[in-house]
Amino acid sequence: MRLLLVEDDALLGDGVRAGLKLADYAVDWVRDGDSARRALLDHAYDACVLDLGLPRRDGLAVLKELRSRGSRIPVLILTARDTSDDKVAGLDAGADDYLTKPFDLPELHARMRALLRRTGGTASPLLCHETVTLDPASQRVTLNGQQVALSAREYALLYDLMSHKTHIRTRSQLEESLYAWGEEAESNTVEVYIHHLRKKLGADFIHTVRGMGYQLGGTG
Repeated sequence: MRLLLVEDDALLGDGVRAGLKLADYAVDWVRDGDSARRALLDHAYDACVLDLGLPRRDGLAVLKELRSRGSRIPVLILTARDTSDDKVAGLDAGADDYLTKPFDLPELHARMRALLRRTGGTASPLLCHETVTLDPASQRVTLNGQQVALSAREYALLYDLMSHKTHIRTRSQLEESLYAWGEEAESNTVEVYIHHLRKKLGADFIHTVRGMGYQLGGTG
């Protein structure tokens, strides 16, 4: 999953980005409202963590414009503005969740998982397909009840496919979920990880849709 982090405080932003990357998110980080606006226009993100007190353009203005374009990207506001009026304004502007500073990183992780789960249309915290279960909270993957060891990239790719299991995911979409800005993907990266996942989870678990991309088996 690829996230956009919008935070102007360098120390806090660096810490949040590092924490989200440890949870296997690909994270792009910008520090002002204009850069956030451009990033949201130019790239497809799975979610956005948005501060409100930003240089150049206030976070609420960014959010309102985003919703006016019809974007349904989940947005979690992360801000020091902690009054009831601030929270109401943020939620009414289109935020999906509102977390005030200071905060605990595990709570941010939990809120992000819940937000992505709701967006994906599932109430269960677990992602399941056939005999494979993925638990985002523990980052544990099992096949027929037995834990399967995956690398961070393999896990991220599987998470993307299982989060969009009724959709065909293109190669570029999968690459975007694996790599943030400044991280260069090799030309056959997706194919290599698909190959590894098939060896671990079964040759038919992931199907290649010729000319389009990849999809979990049995969902087409």
